[in-house]
Amino acid sequence: MLPLAERLRPKTLDDYIGQKHLVGEGAVLRKMIENKHVSSFILWGPPGVGKTTLAKIIANQLEVPFFTLSAVTSGVKEVREVIEKARQSTFFNQANPILFIDEIHRFSKSQQDSLLGAVENGTITLIGATTENPSFEVINPLLSRCQVYVLKSLDKDDLMQLLNRALTTDEELKRKDIEIKEYDGLFRYSGGDARKLLNILELVCNTEEQHVVIDNKTVAQRLQQNPLAYDKDGELHYDIISAFIKSIRGSDPDAAIYWLARMIAAGEDPKFIARRLVISASEDIGLANPNALLIANAAFDTLTKIGWPEGRIILAEATIYLATSVKSNSAYLAIDNALANVEQTGNLPVPLHLRNAPTKLMKELGYSDNYKYAHDYPNHFVLQQFLPDELKDTRFWFAQGSPQEKKMDDWMHTLWGKEKYKQ
Repeated sequence: MLPLAERLRPKTLDDYIGQKHLVGEGAVLRKMIENKHVSSFILWGPPGVGKTTLAKIIANQLEVPFFTLSAVTSGVKEVREVIEKARQSTFFNQANPILFIDEIHRFSKSQQDSLLGAVENGTITLIGATTENPSFEVINPLLSRCQVYVLKSLDKDDLMQLLNRALTTDEELKRKDIEIKEYDGLFRYSGGDARKLLNILELVCNTEEQHVVIDNKTVAQRLQQNPLAYDKDGELHYDIISAFIKSIRGSDPDAAIYWLARMIAAGEDPKFIARRLVISASEDIGLANPNALLIANAAFDTLTKIGWPEGRIILAEATIYLATSVKSNSAYLAIDNALANVEQTGNLPVPLHLRNAPTKLMKELGYSDNYKYAHDYPNHFVLQQFLPDELKDTRFWFAQGSPQEKKMDDWMHTLWGKEKYKQ
């Protein structure tokens, strides 16, 4: 018997659930399908949101040959063979055959290159499906020939509609007396994935002979897994850490703690989180509050000493401290400004008075001549040039508005005078 997800796979757009922004009335893909003129495109979205189903519906509605390849099992040879089959199946005035490639992000560059000619000359209409960002995973020549459509995780209304359809239309489920007392467990564990929701429903129902009662506890007991885990190499991993860092940068401790909780609940590596806190302390807080780097580094060290689960408290303390701290990225901008200048000006010579003179020859050549030892002067400072001649008046660091940096900036004005330290 086919799995429930296959039994319920929709055959038409009217039965398709979700992605209204693409296939709803008047939406771009629906218009293309209704006009029977579909150009090559890539469907990008998380698992179980209908990428493969949508490709099959398009092929059915256009009534054209439909070929499929899996990037996991197909090489350049298989790509060329299917393109030749597509060429032989093309008839006069008929739309191009469709080649659907699942997990197209797994195709190597050479495999993707082998598609270019057929897409360019219209031998095939390519529909690719990927869970990874095509900007990074699909070569530019192929990407430029394809529109990218983003599919979203199904929301609760979509999942409820899917659940009701399963209970009212599937012949196997209709044979049982199914009572759903709570929906949260079903929806939480499915994570917006239609296939996962139907698999969970089928699993729970298959464990009972006739009367099936579904609640949150039953779902958790049957699955025995973490519903919040995500692929550490997948996009959600990077999206959540990005949201975490941006919440700290934006001085929102509540959002920062929420994203921290998401990562902890998903089983993220605590050291990965701690490393990002250390980076944020320098990049986003910096000289406005130098203690932030000390706190972040202490959190990293303490985490390695005490481990888990108490480590979550250490991470939370550091997160809230960083999020509520005054912010400055002046150090971050200063080093980037300096690096850009080095890239432009190259290896400028070190002024002679700043060079060491450990040998007699170096002394005779003027190395270290006229260098002034700062500690011999009032305030441990004396005016002299420290940059190469070509850059002697160049500024790289500019203080920002925090009290700490204002104090630093005022001191520089006192030492160097307002002319050098004008903003």
